[in-house]
Amino acid sequence: MMQTMLNVLVAMTMAAGGQATAGVGPELEKMVESKGATAALARISDGKGTWSGAAGVRDIKRGGEPAPGGYFRIGSVTKTFVATVVLQLVDEGKVRLDDPIEQHLPGLVPDGAGITVRELLNHTSHLYDYMSEPGYSTNRWRGKDRFRSYEPRELLKVAFAKKLPDDGKWHYSNTNYVVLGLLVEKLTGRPYGKEVERRILRPLGLRHTVVPGDRAGLPSPHAKGYEAMPHLVDATRMNPSLDWAAGEMISTAADLERFMAALLGGKLTSAASLRAMRTTVEKTGAGFAYGLGLQAYPLPCGRVWGHSGELIGYQTYAFRSDSGRSMTLSINPSTRNPSTEEIMGMATKAFCG
Repeated sequence: MMQTMLNVLVAMTMAAGGQATAGVGPELEKMVESKGATAALARISDGKGTWSGAAGVRDIKRGGEPAPGGYFRIGSVTKTFVATVVLQLVDEGKVRLDDPIEQHLPGLVPDGAGITVRELLNHTSHLYDYMSEPGYSTNRWRGKDRFRSYEPRELLKVAFAKKLPDDGKWHYSNTNYVVLGLLVEKLTGRPYGKEVERRILRPLGLRHTVVPGDRAGLPSPHAKGYEAMPHLVDATRMNPSLDWAAGEMISTAADLERFMAALLGGKLTSAASLRAMRTTVEKTGAGFAYGLGLQAYPLPCGRVWGHSGELIGYQTYAFRSDSGRSMTLSINPSTRNPSTEEIMGMATKAFCG
């Protein structure tokens, strides 16, 4: 039987957040005990102090405590980094949000003259998600194919072979951010990952955030990620190029907290661009509203901003309120995925206390 371990580090006593953090720690342990996670870590800050903790095991065969400051795959939180670079390019006058994508990437996107950069950013482009195709989702076990390398245009070929029904609904599509990654490369003349590093990672000192490319592993320390088959299979190592600019990045809770604080604090874009990012599509049917690379989640005490992410073996939630409080959560699912109620329950304790 897997032994549950709770490792709590307190950087400072949080006068405003003591009750919130006291509630989140046991929730991490409860999630592990109920088979929602093999490992889980959280970091909560309010500008006055920080609490971080972890529960579970680093490796279900060898044991070991997961490090609260460890690395993990952030999945679609990558989209917020990419969106930030695009908005910086808007600020520099290299592109406008309402430019048709055909203007900058001619011939790439079917009917691209009728799809704007803004619609790619907020998932209203109505482009088919290539990850809906069998074998093209990094949220599913792919056997030996998980080490295969993919090129962005190869992914778009899969996406553009199909069309969504004309239902007028909002559709989240990873295809949008593959196109946006290519847009960044066209406008800058550099790989999108290098632009993320140059514009965000280095200026903010995010030394533990990685754009891995074809590299299959994670830096140490990290907890292993698993997939239920139905027994747990080690899914830690994989080539994340199938996600590319839609979800390949690796980070830590402290780095994600710093990034969200800088972005939502107005340090990475102009005020006008940040307002555009926070202008949301409300009716998504997904439990959150969606802006330009930002999700807005409703809590009893108001909205929190950020993004969630999922790659096989890893789930990430990076949230921040306008009051300056933040919660970053990384989960390595076990034989079941944690429920929305569990995640939002922790968020409610962290933010509404």
